[in-house]
Amino acid sequence: MQNKPLENIEEVLKNHKLSLADYDHIKEILGREPNFLEIGVFSAMWSEHCSYKSSKKYLNGFPTKAPWVIQGPGENAGVIDIGDGMAAVFKMESHNHPSFIEPFQGAATGVGGILRDIFTMGARPIANLNALRFGNIKRDDEIGKYQRYLVRGVVEGIGSYGNCMGVPTVGGETFFDDAYNGNILVNAFTLGTCKSDEIFLGIAEGVGNPVIYVGSKTGRDGLGGAVMSSDSFTEESKSLRPTVQVGDPFTEKLLLEACLELFKTDYVVGIQDMGAAGLTSSSFEMAGRSGSGMKMDLGLVPAREEGMTPYEFMLSESQERMLICANKGTEDKIIEIFQKWDLDAAVIGEVTDTGVMELLWHGEKVGEIPVDPVSEEAPILDRPIIEPEYLKEIAKYDLDSFEKVENSDAFDKLISSLEVVDKAWIYEQYDSMVQTNTVKHPGSLDASVVRVKENQKAISMSSACNPRYCYVDPQNGAAAAVMESGRNVAMSGARPLAITDCLNYGNPENPEVMWQFAKGCEGIKEACLELNTPVVSGNVSLYNETDGVSVLPTPTIGMVGVNEDETRVLPSSFQEENSIIFLLGETKNEFGGSLYFKELFDKIVGKLPEIDYKKELKLWELVEKANKKGLLLSAKDVNVGGIAIALAKMSSRSGFGVKVGVALDEGREIFSESFSRAIVEVKEENINEFVELCEIVGVKVDRVGIVKDDNEFVVNDIKKSVSDIKDVYLKTFKEVVEQDL
Repeated sequence: MQNKPLENIEEVLKNHKLSLADYDHIKEILGREPNFLEIGVFSAMWSEHCSYKSSKKYLNGFPTKAPWVIQGPGENAGVIDIGDGMAAVFKMESHNHPSFIEPFQGAATGVGGILRDIFTMGARPIANLNALRFGNIKRDDEIGKYQRYLVRGVVEGIGSYGNCMGVPTVGGETFFDDAYNGNILVNAFTLGTCKSDEIFLGIAEGVGNPVIYVGSKTGRDGLGGAVMSSDSFTEESKSLRPTVQVGDPFTEKLLLEACLELFKTDYVVGIQDMGAAGLTSSSFEMAGRSGSGMKMDLGLVPAREEGMTPYEFMLSESQERMLICANKGTEDKIIEIFQKWDLDAAVIGEVTDTGVMELLWHGEKVGEIPVDPVSEEAPILDRPIIEPEYLKEIAKYDLDSFEKVENSDAFDKLISSLEVVDKAWIYEQYDSMVQTNTVKHPGSLDASVVRVKENQKAISMSSACNPRYCYVDPQNGAAAAVMESGRNVAMSGARPLAITDCLNYGNPENPEVMWQFAKGCEGIKEACLELNTPVVSGNVSLYNETDGVSVLPTPTIGMVGVNEDETRVLPSSFQEENSIIFLLGETKNEFGGSLYFKELFDKIVGKLPEIDYKKELKLWELVEKANKKGLLLSAKDVNVGGIAIALAKMSSRSGFGVKVGVALDEGREIFSESFSRAIVEVKEENINEFVELCEIVGVKVDRVGIVKDDNEFVVNDIKKSVSDIKDVYLKTFKEVVEQDL
């Protein structure tokens, strides 16, 4: 094996995003000079994307346990018990950098990767969500044009992969701001179900047990992907297409079915998806979790291209590949299963007890690296943090800082906001009904819901984050994202149980960004503890910055909850004429980070609304209990744009008019974004029982109006026609996103 010092070591280290201190550490671990292959392995495993070196310090202490948590962070995905011997397996991950460079393939392979994380655990994927953040697509310049191109490409990529896989995309969220002009965010979520005693882990143990490569052949696509995703962008970054993987959903569908067939046997010890850093991360993680070693001959890896080197085999991020640790003697049976599904399968190594990763090339040793130090001794950085200067300035603003706008004019502005309007142009490209389990589909407002055929329950899920809130108050903004995603789930009649997260921030080398991240983690910890919704999986995406401009702090939260009865899923739009509208919760003069400030004055300013976890939990409890008693026709949380916009969405989705009068201290509070509020619809005959329940649970309740089967939308001093609102709500997005076509 070559041990002589590498030439041009400073250039090699620069290309691998390693420092001289890292290099000295690597030499200390190996007890010698590393070769080029070993440098590549350390580079990938110590990248921000794989090692969490900037974020690990702040992730410690996340609440991860509850009686219903089967598997917390550290595996391919999190797992919770959903009763009757069934489990839900779910996770959210980012594919931000690849999607900015190549939107179709970047988004498609993001979906492919998260799907593999789920079925690697033994679960069949039954639902996808996505959380997308783009720049300003309304701009009439090259930036606006490029952002519209990115929207179209990302949506096409997500739709193509999910539709080909036969997994419904049941919901998500989309947000637009100039802060994302240089870095879009593409966060993909998948949920699957399996029997709770049939979960597979990513481990490699048992000396002599074979290590088997299955799936697609390995090519050179995606080389350096994990390292590329661990750096900021410049204008030149758009030329990094070779670092973006290329996906094949039809192969992944075969891989899914082959794996699920394999899981019915007792052949498997452990299985791991080859995601970021490919064969490197999968092999080291599997051996590391078990304290084992591994010997692999890279000359045995099925290759798609001629003349590939050991370095390329270890660092390729070709898609649709898995690594299996099998029970000795089952190799031929496993290979037979994958060949039946027209997939490659090859024994490429075995488990050892050395604690070392031995890499061979046609029998000759080309790399030898201790397993534990690669993960356990990855640099944990204590980066400088400093409170951003901008916070002092923006906290001075309140509603009285701006000229008064008539509520009717403000409503017109807010209802046409791209953040508010219906995104049918997006979700109609997704198959949301395949598998026939979708109960609450995209566009239905609030959470999405799928039924679980095996136990007649329903799983509710929601993705939420308001980056404006996280900008004006990074800690409470992140906490508010947990509350919002939980509230959405509760509005469907389900009990929120656990979260996955995708923490998207700017450049961690900027002390202000690192402060935002640290505070965001504190907010999530606090909210998850108070709301009893532990973190079971997640992902960190840093360096979302281009030419020194970072994205808004965006800690996306995916909440999952369970409704004990699939026939009692609450809709979020009006259901019946003459039903009574109630407002739950307290409305205050709270506009910090609001859509009102952003749309009317182009400002992200103010102080965040007050957080009260007890009020939030009582709201969830009330809706769940009222739904079980059959007292509610519909429920929707009050969020962006306040009461007026919540009611407008409910009217637009249902076609019903409303006559509503809300007693407020200040008329503009109809657009306030106070937390822990909801609008519910109740039949006349259930009013007394419902109000009594509100008093028992301790939730403020106000009867504010009636649902009408006419064309009038009347909310305080706002008077519009439902048909006009629907026209804006349902058509605006398509007109904007297709203007270049």
